[in-house]
Amino acid sequence: MTAVDEALTPFRADPGTVALILDFDGTLSPIVEDAAAAVPHTDVPDLLARLRDHFGLVAVVSGRPVEFLLPLLPTGLVLAGLYGLELMVDGERRDHPQAGNWREVVDDVAGLAEVRAPAGVVVERKGLSLTLHYRSAPDQEAAAAAYAQDEAHRSGLVARPARMSWELHPPIEVDKGTAVLDLVKNRQAVAFAGDDVGDLPGFDALDELDERGVATLRIAVDSPEAPLPLLERADLVVAGPDGLVRLLESLL
Repeated sequence: MTAVDEALTPFRADPGTVALILDFDGTLSPIVEDAAAAVPHTDVPDLLARLRDHFGLVAVVSGRPVEFLLPLLPTGLVLAGLYGLELMVDGERRDHPQAGNWREVVDDVAGLAEVRAPAGVVVERKGLSLTLHYRSAPDQEAAAAAYAQDEAHRSGLVARPARMSWELHPPIEVDKGTAVLDLVKNRQAVAFAGDDVGDLPGFDALDELDERGVATLRIAVDSPEAPLPLLERADLVVAGPDGLVRLLESLL
């Protein structure tokens, strides 16, 4: 038995008790310069539909809003958007109970950023959060970081670094780790796949599940931009969305 087969054994034994939790950007979708143009890997929609019908839970946990994910992915998946501030389960959407109070603040910060952010920084509005992208202006990395932190201090939002970007979120204790723990109750095996620093809390959640006796699998999706801490903590490393697709297909 190969090391990969050994890692996957708990996920093949009793599919109904398995949860697969997957990031979107850089994991199911190749990274693109224009964030609004991101789409899943060609094989992903059909593959996710097959996984959905095979396993107890298949969920996508993303920094994207649920409304962005919905038209790109098959129905019947659980979607946790904005790191868990939004949730779609069985066709029913609900927001975190504390989130609504911050919509006007986020809208104000986004409007100002569209006028005042460093040149070349693109503002992505997400409803309950926003992202400042500097991928098209990498020389503005330091300026984007300083601007995000200044706006966080001014507004009360929380600034988080992400892949070639900074995100501004309401100060609510949610991240991909809390989203994972909320979704996987009573599962006997849980896998989480991600590609960036924002996915490290997902690995933290699996550490907690380990202590409860749950079989876990941390999957890092490698790329030239993948952070070393994510790769070092992974049980399996795959080469980009292509590699993740092949790994997930092997579960079927």
